[in-house]
Amino acid sequence: MKTLVVAGGNPADWPLLADFEYYVGIDRGAWYLLEQGLPLDLAVGDFDSLNEAERKRVFDAAGEVQRSHPEKDDTDTQLGFSAVFTEDPLAQVTLIGATGGRLDHFLANLWLGLEPRFQPFLRQIRLADRQNSLTYYGPGSYEIQQEPGMKYLAYCCLTPVRDLTLTKSKYLLERQQVLVPTSYASNEFVTDTAGFSFSEGVIAVVQSRD
Repeated sequence: MKTLVVAGGNPADWPLLADFEYYVGIDRGAWYLLEQGLPLDLAVGDFDSLNEAERKRVFDAAGEVQRSHPEKDDTDTQLGFSAVFTEDPLAQVTLIGATGGRLDHFLANLWLGLEPRFQPFLRQIRLADRQNSLTYYGPGSYEIQQEPGMKYLAYCCLTPVRDLTLTKSKYLLERQQVLVPTSYASNEFVTDTAGFSFSEGVIAVVQSRD
C-alpha cells in the first residue's frame, strides 16, 4: 500500500504529492493533512502542538487515533512507522514534513533507516521535500532512476561502508573503503540512471535540485 506519513514540518516545504492509498498524520502533521484537504486515515502522537479546537478537529476527522504520552521513549514519527509496518509490512512509505525545521527532529527522522526494527523495511522508506528525495540501501548492487527535475546525486554513508563503487555518474569511485559516516555530495547524473554498489553498511541516496 502506498502510504503517506506527514510529520509536523511546514507544508511550504512539501513536495508535489502523488496519489496515496493511506494517509498518516504525525502530531501537527495530522492537522496539516486536513488543512490541505487530504484524508486522515490514522493520527499518531501526543498532539501537544495542537490547541483544543485543532485536536478536536483531528480526532473527529481521523479514521483512527493512536495517542501517546508526551514523555515517552519513541518519537511520534517512530510510533507512526511502527503502526504502519505492523498493519502492512509491505507498505511503501513516503515521509514528508520531516525536514527543514529543527535539526534534532531531522536527524531523528534521517536515522529511522538505521533502527533494527525498521531494517526489514529499509527499501520501502522514502523521505521527500520540495528539493530532495532520499531513499535507503543496504549492501548490494543497484541502478537508480533519475527523478524528474533532480540534477544532483549524493551518496550518504550513514555507517562505515565497504567497497563503495559509483558508476554512470559525473564522479566515480572504485571499491572505496569508508571508515566513518561520510556524504559524497554534489555528484550528478550524466544519463537518466546511475549505478552504485557496496558490500557492507547503510547508504542514503539523495536526489536534489537547487
